[in-house]
Amino acid sequence: MELRHLEYFVAVADARNFTRAAEQLHVVQSGVSAAVKALEAELGSPLFERTSKRVDLTDAGRALLPAARATLDAARAARDAVDDVRGGLRGSLRIGTMTSVGLVDLPALLGEFHRRYPDVTIRLAVNPSGSRGLVEALTAGSLDLALVSLPGPAPAGVAVTPLASAPLVLVVPGDHRLAGRRSVPLAELAEEPFVDFPLGYGNRAVVDRAFDAASLRRHVVLEVTDVGTGADFVRHGLGVAILPLFVVPDASDLSMLTIDDTDLVWPMAVAWSATRAPSAAARAMLGLLDATAA
Repeated sequence: MELRHLEYFVAVADARNFTRAAEQLHVVQSGVSAAVKALEAELGSPLFERTSKRVDLTDAGRALLPAARATLDAARAARDAVDDVRGGLRGSLRIGTMTSVGLVDLPALLGEFHRRYPDVTIRLAVNPSGSRGLVEALTAGSLDLALVSLPGPAPAGVAVTPLASAPLVLVVPGDHRLAGRRSVPLAELAEEPFVDFPLGYGNRAVVDRAFDAASLRRHVVLEVTDVGTGADFVRHGLGVAILPLFVVPDASDLSMLTIDDTDLVWPMAVAWSATRAPSAAARAMLGLLDATAA
């Protein structure tokens, strides 16, 4: 059984698609298909159910996946040990990120990391389930690190280091009844239509907790997945929104208010698996993030 076969199998399992897996691995699709077929032949069992629309793991594939990840992690640790002796850092680093991370200059961060460690390949990924989906990917082993927003205690099996935080503000259209006011109590928003984000997003969790603590209900009329576009939906009259301050444009057709009876803060952190030792590349990125946050 070759490590390459296991690596290709895990890539297909994560992508649920042979073409996307090949793109992520920077190899031709026929090579991925051949490696998976060779692994299936060696194990005597199909690992994927293939249809014209998607690829799913079989029972044998689901049983193999955690063992394959553990084997690849062990091989990576062995390479890291040799690289430490040779004085170089190689391999790959899989980072999950939110759609808007304005508190950290992500391109600048990755550029600095690349200058320091040019032989490490960086792979970025987003998740439609927001921070919750990124945490699930960490615990499943498909990510090494993730930039997340996790209000409250860290989930089981995940280690977290806070990086920064931003206040959340109420954003309303310029012609809204609340426009021009500086602040508003939470209770006054109970009947407002809200533009918000899916369950699993950190800012949604902060706002939901505030309304629950005040025993208030609210009406979410539209869910969007890109925090950076939230103010645009407010501008066009689809509802009000509570957004991180850094994504709200300075525009005359929008009005920003604080919530005067609760402290709404959007936290940002870096997370990694607490059950697997981070790779040398992940440790290097954690050190760079720590220096950036400081």
